[in-house]
Formats: sequence, structure tokens, C-alpha cells
Amino acid sequence: MAVCGPRGRSADPAAGAHALTLWQAYQAALGSDPVFASARAGYTAGLERLPQARANLLPWVTAGGSATYTDTRTRFTNELPRRNTHNDAYNYQLSLSQPLFDWTSWQTYEAAKLGVTLTELQLQVAYQDLLLRLSQAYFDILAAQDALTALEAEQSAIAEQLEAAKRNFEIGTATITDTYEAQARYDLIQAQLLQAENTLRVRRDSLEKIIGQPAGTLAELPPGTPAPPPQPARVEAWIEQAEAQNLGVVQAQVATAVAGKQIEIARAGHLPEVSLVGSYGYADGRYLPQGTVAAGGVSDGRQRSRSGSIGVQVAIPIYTGGLVSSRVNETVAREQQARYDYENARREAVRGTREAFLGVNTGLAQIRALEAAEESSRRALQANRTGYEVGVRINLDVLNAQQQLFATQRDLASARYNTLMAGLRLKAAAGQLTESDLDSLNRLLRPVPLSGAARP
Repeated sequence: MAVCGPRGRSADPAAGAHALTLWQAYQAALGSDPVFASARAGYTAGLERLPQARANLLPWVTAGGSATYTDTRTRFTNELPRRNTHNDAYNYQLSLSQPLFDWTSWQTYEAAKLGVTLTELQLQVAYQDLLLRLSQAYFDILAAQDALTALEAEQSAIAEQLEAAKRNFEIGTATITDTYEAQARYDLIQAQLLQAENTLRVRRDSLEKIIGQPAGTLAELPPGTPAPPPQPARVEAWIEQAEAQNLGVVQAQVATAVAGKQIEIARAGHLPEVSLVGSYGYADGRYLPQGTVAAGGVSDGRQRSRSGSIGVQVAIPIYTGGLVSSRVNETVAREQQARYDYENARREAVRGTREAFLGVNTGLAQIRALEAAEESSRRALQANRTGYEVGVRINLDVLNAQQQLFATQRDLASARYNTLMAGLRLKAAAGQLTESDLDSLNRLLRPVPLSGAARP
């Protein structure tokens, strides 16, 4: 692990050459994120529902057997010798059952097909969630680093202003109030720096939880990098895509279809079941009495038998105590519930798409406004410093101008990352978010310069 300098940047001069890019973080997360790994395991388990349902439509063959040995000993009070009897019996049986008409099993198989589709969609949702969580964690770190950098620059500026106030007080051109004001701002910025460093550490922990390794130095977004606008530029086009492709909407559609199959399964309880059944058996038994006989020999009896059968078995439900009717009523209500869930998912997709679209456009406008505000704040700071030097401005004016500039810089950095994330959420709401979108953002990032220091 690299040794960190005072500002958290790596003391290793080659650290910038190995900055962790967003794409590298994504590759690490694919194999390390426990949330996505859990979703993959659930997907693998869900695929097994189809062969399980298909099994009820295929032949079932069972084999069984038994072996018994019986020893009977009888002794009479006035008869000698006693009489012993031994019996050996061996039985083997093979049974076959093949459904010919089983509507319940058939509809269960059809529902299992839809269940596999639902499982696939759940994995896609988990994958999309991974892309969003990873990007958010990555940009949260960059935002925290920018905030920390701005606070460090503000601390340096306040320290210079504090020294100037002390010198001016000593030569009698300023009051002690200027020194107190600068000292108060310096003490406040110290507390803010501690909070910013803690925030950065917490956000690093969040990313490391996803990628399963130390985050190290991250590639950064160069100042002035333009955020891509939404394409197409019409919110109606995005809403149309969301209503058709949003993963939550598609999931709700499939869930409604599954609920419809459950109705068919419940109604199948009124129908007969027809099966082809067959069996084959073999039995081998021996009867061996022992004792004294006239010829001095022993009698021995043995019996072997084979049997086979094949036929059609029909089971017709007559009365089930109202169970089937109750299940039908339940599944009809469940299907109606699924329809309402679908409508809710559709409306939520529209709301989320509109919110993300507005977030991108508002973010772009906010970036332009904050860039203009940053330039204005920089000029205002310079003017206040000049005014302070000639005596037409007081120290508090300079401190306020410094605070305004650095606060604007922090807001600008935050707006850039928020706008990029809004673009990803817009793609996700429309069901279009893929790894290529992450690759596009990754191309906007640049490694930290070799001379720069890496944040902790």
C-alpha cells in the first residue's frame, strides 16, 4: 500500500500512472461485488425451475425390491423331534407412469418458462444496479476529493489573509478585529477539513466494498469537461422508450402473465388426469421344512413367478371441499393485483424518466451558471484584495469573497458529477443502460499527473 502524503496524495511518484479508471473498477466489481454475485446465484437457481416443471410431463420410472428370510420352529409336548420351517422370498418390481393428460402440470411448465424470463430480468436489474452503484461510488469519491482540494486552497488563502492582518495590526494600519475575524475563519476551515477527510474515507470504503480491493488513486474528470446532453433531446421520446423497455415495467408485464398462468393451474383442479401406467414384477420363494421323514430325506418346495401389467389410469376430481374454487378465486385476485403493479411500474418509469431527463438538462444549465459564477467570484476576490490593500475594503470583505469563490468551485464540481449520474439514470429508466455507457464516461477521465499527489 502506498504511503500517503499530507493531502492524501500518494507519495509514490508513479502513482498517477496507475490510477484506477472507472472501467477498471467496473471489471473488478463484476467479480467481486457481493450484491451482484448473489443475483447471479439466484439466476442460476431460478433456471432450475424449468426442468423441475418439465419433469412432471415426462415418464417416471421406479424400481423396488425386497428379500425376506423366515425361520419358524415348532415343538409339541408329545411329539419328537421338533419341526423347523424356513422360508426365503425375493421380490423385484419395475413401475412406469407417463402422464397423458395433466393440465396442471402442463400449465405449470408454461408458467416456469415465464419464471425463467422473470429470473433473467432480475439479473438484468441487478446488473443495471451494479453500474449505477459503481458509478455513484466512483464519482462520490471524485466529488469528495474536489471538495477537499477546494477547502485546502481556501485554508491556504485564509492563512495568508491572517498573516496579512497580523502584519497590518502590528504596523497600525488595521485593527485587532481583522486578526480575530481571519483567525475565526481559519479555525472553522480546520474543522471543515477534518469533516471532508472523513467523508472521503467513508466514500472510499463504499467503492472498495463493491470492487473488493483498495481503491487507490482514481482517474479524475478534467475541469471544463463538457457533460453529454441527452439524445434524443425530447423527453417524450425517452418516456416512450421507458414505457416499453424499462426493466421494472417489463418485469411487471411478465409477472402479470405468470399470474394468468396461475389461474389456469388453479382451474385445472376441476379437470381429470389421465396417465399411462405399467409395471413388471418377479418373485422367487422357497419353502423348506426340516425334520425326520419316512425315507430319511428332506422335502423342498420352490416357487417362481413373473407378472406384468399396462393400462390407463384416470383420476376425476368429484368434490374437494371447495379447495379448487377457492384457489381459483385467489389466483384471479392475484392476477388483478399484478395488473395494478404493472400500472404502478409504468407510471413510476415515466416519473423516473422525466426526473432524470430534467436532472440532465438542469445540471447542464447549472454547470454553465456556476462556471460564470466562478469567474465572477474570482474577479470579485481580486477586486476585494486590491481594495483591502488600498484601504477601501476591510478584511471581512476579502474573507467573504474567498469563501464565495471556493464554495462556487465545490458546487461546480458537484454539479458536474450529478449531471453525469443523471445521464446514467436516464439510460437506466429507459432500459438502455449498458457497459458502453460506462466506457463513454471512462473516456472523459484522465489519470492524475505524475507530479500530483493522490488523495487517501
